[in-house]
Amino acid sequence: MTDDAIITRALAILERRSRSGSALTSPASVRDYLRLSIAEREHEVFICVFLDSQHRVIRAEELFRGTLSQTSVYPREVVKAALAANAAAAIFAQSHAINYNCMINIY
Repeated sequence: MTDDAIITRALAILERRSRSGSALTSPASVRDYLRLSIAEREHEVFICVFLDSQHRVIRAEELFRGTLSQTSVYPREVVKAALAANAAAAIFAQSHAINYNCMINIY
């Protein structure tokens, strides 16, 4: 099994768990969720994880994609996406692709 296949299966498991009632209740669970989702990107991305009132994932959405060193984020589009998802809470994260070692800022 290739690394990509393993990551794809892990993402499917995380998505299934989030739909079955598992909540993102700790910084570690958020970090693990995001690490699998955006860590291997060669460019910067801004992702929003929309949550219900029990902090279960409604969906995760890559709202903006940038270049190797920057991403433009438009607050109006973030608010529109959160309202469309009917989210009670949101987690915002931005990856930083530096020499293929990705750092993730969570807001």
